[in-house]
Amino acid sequence: MRNLDPPTRTVVLVHGIFDTAGSLRKMERHLEPFGFRALRPALRPNSARTGLDTLAMQLRDFIDAHVPGDEPFDLVGFSMGGLIGRYYLQRLDGLRRVRRFVSISTPHHGSRIAYLLPNRGCRQMRPGSDFLADLNRDVDRLAEVRVVSIWTPFDLSIVPARSSRLSVGTEHVVPVKLHRWMLRDRLVLDIVARALD
Repeated sequence: MRNLDPPTRTVVLVHGIFDTAGSLRKMERHLEPFGFRALRPALRPNSARTGLDTLAMQLRDFIDAHVPGDEPFDLVGFSMGGLIGRYYLQRLDGLRRVRRFVSISTPHHGSRIAYLLPNRGCRQMRPGSDFLADLNRDVDRLAEVRVVSIWTPFDLSIVPARSSRLSVGTEHVVPVKLHRWMLRDRLVLDIVARALD
């Protein structure tokens, strides 16, 4: 009898600031019926006390340890995790391996909220930072993979909310009321599943 289950595909889910890998458990459960094996690295420190480039190197090391080198995979980043994912893609040769990249409420152009903390990662997430200028200088490189950005105009953590817009790929604007709800909203989860399918 033929097995009708979809083949297993790997997706790496990257959490945001002050989050843990557990914050992406609902997304993992949502993607499993679609045939995805979700990996959720725990990046430390999750306060962004260290730089996002350093956290991206942790992500690279996690991927190298858990995804066979010849296996393509998909990447989803929430909030700060989307910037970590972009650094991995654009600066650590991730474009060579990733098929699809989904960013959810990611401050691609910075957030004024990042001025509230003086740590290195938050300084990198401020509007006009050298870190963001560097990534946005060659953002078109992301067109080498399928890119989807999802954001809400009601986001009070990404200020202004339109900072989550990405000039590459497909954009979905959703009416979710709070930043953290983006990881639990059924519409968002369905968009992610469709984007990866």
